[in-house]
Amino acid sequence: MAINRPLGTILTTAIAAALLAISPVAAQTAAPAPHFPGDGQGAFKTHRYRDLFAEQLGTAPGAARAKMEAAFQQFFHGDGQEQRVYFETGANANGPLAYVTDWANNDARTEGMSYGMMIAVQLGHKREFDALWNWSKTYMLVTDPKNPSVGYFAWSMATDGSPRSTGAAPDGEEYYAMALLFAARRWGNGKGIYDYQAEADKILRGMRHHPVLTGTPPFRIHPGDAPFVQPDRPWPSPNNRAAAVEAAKAGTPWPPFRPDRTPRPVTVGPMVDEAHMMVRFVAETNVDGTDASYHLPAFYELWARWGPAEDRAFWARAADVSRAFFVTVTNPKTGLAPDRSHFDGSTMLTRDGKPDPFGYDSWRTVSNWSVDYAWWGKDARQRALSDRVQGFLAAQGIDRFADRYTLDGTPLSTRHSPGMVAAAAVGGFAATPGANSKAFLKALWDMPLPTGEQRYFDGMLYLMSMLHCSGEFRIIDGPGR
Repeated sequence: MAINRPLGTILTTAIAAALLAISPVAAQTAAPAPHFPGDGQGAFKTHRYRDLFAEQLGTAPGAARAKMEAAFQQFFHGDGQEQRVYFETGANANGPLAYVTDWANNDARTEGMSYGMMIAVQLGHKREFDALWNWSKTYMLVTDPKNPSVGYFAWSMATDGSPRSTGAAPDGEEYYAMALLFAARRWGNGKGIYDYQAEADKILRGMRHHPVLTGTPPFRIHPGDAPFVQPDRPWPSPNNRAAAVEAAKAGTPWPPFRPDRTPRPVTVGPMVDEAHMMVRFVAETNVDGTDASYHLPAFYELWARWGPAEDRAFWARAADVSRAFFVTVTNPKTGLAPDRSHFDGSTMLTRDGKPDPFGYDSWRTVSNWSVDYAWWGKDARQRALSDRVQGFLAAQGIDRFADRYTLDGTPLSTRHSPGMVAAAAVGGFAATPGANSKAFLKALWDMPLPTGEQRYFDGMLYLMSMLHCSGEFRIIDGPGR
């Protein structure tokens, strides 16, 4: 979940719900999605992973792997002030503890924790993987039975393990499950929380079968914790300090809104909408819709083979539905997808009544359909989607396009973000090989490693995109990858 990423206003999912105004047009039932049975023609079947850098830039064998290992060392073990996002914090009975922090927002998120685990398992770093999982289970897992999100992971926590939220975000749960399944196959299952397959199955069952529970806040993460109450002002962070300065210059209120603490019941259910066979934006039942960047058909195909047997048919169909949803929800001229929309792909309005734009979450959507194309090779429509979005961004200027847009292409920011460049480069798996694809790959290859305050999201997307584009982000089905 990437709400207000540069502003850094950390929100509970209940407050996130207040930001979403449902459009007055009711969502209609979408036409049935095309069915793509079988194993496809991608890497799952062929066991061949394309190195786009070698194909289109002529890089030497092994050069990308060396770059990635150097990047891993910087982001996980470099200078703590300017480079690193991974921090070890001692140990408990299960071993070392570590978190990945969004430095500019001064928190740890299930998004980043699960990304860190995925990077670690892809590169073979078991200590870091286990330490991140241990911290997640120790601090982020909701265990208080009076919290209706019990069994899920709180999406945002302070780095001392105290809560910034008491609800979950499905993108973190999805990456946790996939990383754990890969770990089970790479390293084998251990005991307790390191029985990776059992832990992944628990997450996947919860995503679909979480009971519908209702409670009234304030909630706790663990029994015995103090009740969590959202503060009147955002937590101190570099992003929030910068936003306060900008608001003062513009003469606008800061913070832009204050939390409504009126006690209202909150109902939490599964992370998927059963009728639409789609991942939800959040598990709170009063919050409508989905987030296109949460749709991971490449993962769903594996869950349809490796996950709990009773849910395999669901995940196979969910993969087909997500492929169709990408076609529906992206703008037909720009290829841009919104952060959030209704389940049928129709427009969702933001709190100020405007159509939900292409935002920080949306950067990842092109990667999602392109990795699906690389691993499964089932949906030829994904080529047009990648060509469209790479063509639009290249026309804006590959070294200067904005990091937020209206879906029809009006810039909403002046920031050019390395993480967005990196994610768009992954589009080369589905895109027609040519000038645009090559330009994005070169921009990623030449990109300096993100440092400083904004290094978290940019850095995680850089690392995962480098893994993807070099053919090193693989379906791990055994010790030899």
